[in-house]
Amino acid sequence: MRSFFKMNEKTETTDGASVPIYVCRPSGTEDLFKRLDKAQTTFANYKKFKGEREQLVEVTGLDGVPQCILFGAGDLQSDDLGAIRAGYLSSKLSSGLYEFVQLPKDWKVDLAAIGWGMGAYKFDNYLKDQKTFPVLDISKLKNAKEVANIVEAVHLGRDLINTPPNDMGPEALEKAARVVGETYKASIRVTSGSDLLKHNFPMIHAVGRAAHEEPRLVELEWGKPEHPRLALVGKGITFDTGGVNIKSASSARLMKKDMGGAAHALALAKMIMANDLPVRLHLLLAIAENSVSAGAYRPGDILNSRIGKTVEIDNTDAEGRLVLGDALTLASEDDPVLMIDFATLTGAARVALGPTLPPFFCNRDMLVPDVLKHTQESRDPVWNMPLWDPYFKMLKSPIADMKNAGGGFAGCVTAALFLKQFVGSGAWMHFDVYGWNPSASAGHPAGGEVFAIRGLYDWIKSGALDQIA
Repeated sequence: MRSFFKMNEKTETTDGASVPIYVCRPSGTEDLFKRLDKAQTTFANYKKFKGEREQLVEVTGLDGVPQCILFGAGDLQSDDLGAIRAGYLSSKLSSGLYEFVQLPKDWKVDLAAIGWGMGAYKFDNYLKDQKTFPVLDISKLKNAKEVANIVEAVHLGRDLINTPPNDMGPEALEKAARVVGETYKASIRVTSGSDLLKHNFPMIHAVGRAAHEEPRLVELEWGKPEHPRLALVGKGITFDTGGVNIKSASSARLMKKDMGGAAHALALAKMIMANDLPVRLHLLLAIAENSVSAGAYRPGDILNSRIGKTVEIDNTDAEGRLVLGDALTLASEDDPVLMIDFATLTGAARVALGPTLPPFFCNRDMLVPDVLKHTQESRDPVWNMPLWDPYFKMLKSPIADMKNAGGGFAGCVTAALFLKQFVGSGAWMHFDVYGWNPSASAGHPAGGEVFAIRGLYDWIKSGALDQIA
């Protein structure tokens, strides 16, 4: 997994010294050229290197061997990716060993290394030929292990989302969670099939009962009792047909990614455990396949929930909030300092903010500015949306406590308000993620993607849980 990083002097990698990488902005080219010898400067001028965004020049000697790499960060005002833009290099450079020797003053070297690792990714598990990526020497970084752990967690989340549904059903997703849990000596508990009814998870059971693999709730517990308790909850719908309200062909095409919320939660849990943050972690993955068969739940059904509220089914394609409802209720019963859930929940969120800027909702306004600060600094941005309680009337039912869908208006808001009914009075955040990059950008290959978790990791690491009342 870490073949794209040289961690220390003992790390096996390519022979020879590392090739230096110089990154600068247009305003820094003059100073950069002072660091190069005359021949290198002449070569750079011949290639018209001006430090423009993602301008890449490989300076070679007469023997064709690379002497150094010049890379443009572009103007500061238009540099939306910041140090994550280093991911462009790992996706473009040929195999070999490289090292950052100059970065713009506003680029942190550890974030540039994370960007490099994020760009060194290709989902080629089903291809005969697999890509070899260049290696970055990060042995001088004090937090090299942490950087590698963060990148590995991102890759895990992407792999889970990219895996086709025939190989990523409920059983496989449970297995992936078990592997992570066993790696970090977490305790593992699984409730599946009819036991979901026995232990009062009726909505998880209803959503997944029509599939050939049983629905399940997977829980991991990790950390010391004296540390603040954090619950991470993920929607794990391994494929979503839409149920009886079946999706169109175009809508169903990407529904392998409907377990993306679980991938986010598991990847963040891996970051926390691998880097031994002082957290008492409770991970809950609500896993099911939303299929169509004689046993499928139907529009008009009324379901019970773990919290005791009844839900009229307005649309069987609004299934993710149902499985999350039971999982959030369980999480809240253990009185965590904070609950965070992730879900590929609504198309309305994509209409509002597009595919790569996830909205998040929080029932503690005082937490929002610091979350925004850390996600922005990590170049892992999110956008706060309102828990506008007057809109809950859209979920009113004349024959049940609520409906599971609220019509065409403010769909991501009403979905969040539905979830709010199951979290009690504790602090809670909900992230409505897309889980997919429709097109590639530096550090972000097209395909499965995890959003917000790097920023949240930094926020949690800063001691944020200790500040929540």
